[in-house]
Amino acid sequence: MNNQIIEAIKTIAKQELKPRFAKVTRSHKQDGSFLTEADLAVQIKIEKLLLEKYPEISFLGEEMTREQQQQAMDAPNGVWILDPLDGTSNFAAGIPYYAVSLAYIKSGKAVWGMVYDPERDECFSAAQGQGAMLNNESLEKLAVNISIEKSTAVIDFKRLSPELASRIAARPPYSSQRSFGGVALDWCWLAAGRYHLYLHGKQNIWDYAAGHLVFSELASYSCTLQGHAVFDFSLNPRSAVAAADELLFNQWCDFLEIKRL
Repeated sequence: MNNQIIEAIKTIAKQELKPRFAKVTRSHKQDGSFLTEADLAVQIKIEKLLLEKYPEISFLGEEMTREQQQQAMDAPNGVWILDPLDGTSNFAAGIPYYAVSLAYIKSGKAVWGMVYDPERDECFSAAQGQGAMLNNESLEKLAVNISIEKSTAVIDFKRLSPELASRIAARPPYSSQRSFGGVALDWCWLAAGRYHLYLHGKQNIWDYAAGHLVFSELASYSCTLQGHAVFDFSLNPRSAVAAADELLFNQWCDFLEIKRL
């Protein structure tokens, strides 16, 4: 993948998202999540761009039907996976935490990804085995070296079981907690060291594929609540547990009573 693709997607995001920020109406999809005209406009333009430049690679967008998505995943030459607007409810409400997320999956593995935040003009990107970048500058491997009692966590309580959410709320092991509402940027901000612990109960592959690759190029400290690898080349949603370094990850998993496999 090359910088021309990155710059083209950044341009599309600026053209289609920035003018509509906090100015769009939103509707509900069948799964209860939000959809705006911005999601569709970005997906149409990026799909056209990618199919023109890489006609041999299939395309999967969040706003496609599940049948179309599965057909794209079954194609032989790899697949682009796009979330045209991760953080739609933030975008519609005027909360500046949203992004465009694109990953390239080959032979069932994420090999390239980018997450672009138009509000901060921050573009995170990564290629498998080649590290991660923020605006063309290498991100350094994480080395936090703090205990869990002094850490900051980002947790999406909504998608956790009531029992787990109640236990964390009643006895939080960390110092401070946030919930930002955008999976792709959540992974990138963790990779950049902007917080230390992460927990989410249900992410779709278009939510996490690119952001998780960015994080994974800097740290391997993530798993599901069942102890499996986070990335799975399927349409089945995944939970996600992660931490900025090994000490925190072990402490976090112990608190959550996760047996890593």
